[in-house]
Amino acid sequence: MKACIYGAGAIGGWLGVALAQAGDTVSMVARGDTLRALQADGLRMRRADGTLVQVAVTAHSDPAALGVQDLVVVAVKAPGLPDVARAMAPLIGPDTIVLTAMNGVPWWFLDGFGGAAQGHALASVDAGGVIAKAIPSRNVVGSVVHTSCSLEAPGFVRQHFGNRLIVGEPDGSQSARLQALADMLQRGGIDVEVSSCIQKDIWFKLWGNLTMNPISALTGATTDRILDDDLVRGFVSAVMLEAKAIGAKLGLPIDQQPEDRHAVTRKLGAFKTSMLQDVEAGKPLEIDALVGAVHELGQITHTPTPHTDALLGLVRLMARTRNLY
Repeated sequence: MKACIYGAGAIGGWLGVALAQAGDTVSMVARGDTLRALQADGLRMRRADGTLVQVAVTAHSDPAALGVQDLVVVAVKAPGLPDVARAMAPLIGPDTIVLTAMNGVPWWFLDGFGGAAQGHALASVDAGGVIAKAIPSRNVVGSVVHTSCSLEAPGFVRQHFGNRLIVGEPDGSQSARLQALADMLQRGGIDVEVSSCIQKDIWFKLWGNLTMNPISALTGATTDRILDDDLVRGFVSAVMLEAKAIGAKLGLPIDQQPEDRHAVTRKLGAFKTSMLQDVEAGKPLEIDALVGAVHELGQITHTPTPHTDALLGLVRLMARTRNLY
């Protein structure tokens, strides 16, 4: 297969290495230092066990130079996706798979799913339908990433822990292309799980990120310190219960209580969330995909979300004052 990674960061690099090791011809859209590093040294990754992997890729700043692909992996932060979606057009043909590997609620979340909410366009993550127009829903396959990776240097990924990827069709079907994609990524060394309801997997991961990311961005605290504060932990639990109620109405039940998830988060120790890292680096924050979409889904399902609304307002205001939103 011809596979292109759009978003040559840590997760894009992790997936690019797997695709190359599965035998695919891999290209990456990049610019600046990342482009130069990929052209000079290929894509490099140090695995969690210390093993160094280096694979050959074609890197270009212009998607049009790469042509139509069999697979395009979208691994960019949500704030940049509208511009990326428009730029991706030369890569997408009628049969191209577009695998989304992103945090939060994606624009296609209610396509063919959601009961009474089915078909609603989520303005919080795709204002004006820009992304939906650029990336046909029939091309999309969703995913949930369960790995921790960072960049040691441009084009050089460091894998810390976790090696799991959940993939699924938005309509829940067990298609031939989905199984072929899962098999290919498995050959490349990733632990792949095929989901019959990828929205459920997305919602369950979001159930933790919804609170820890924005609260850490507001306070500068690692997740252990957030949970150590009784008042803050109570607020976290209240937000999670609102999201749990929304999920139940959408057909995405969560059979755990917030305290169960807190116990899992505590095992990460003094963990610094991706949103806190973005604040420290002065990068745009993924507020809408993580919190704004939950607020909007609360409105769609007529679910009160006073705690989620407060969190959204506070983190949005902080980001605006720092020109990060």
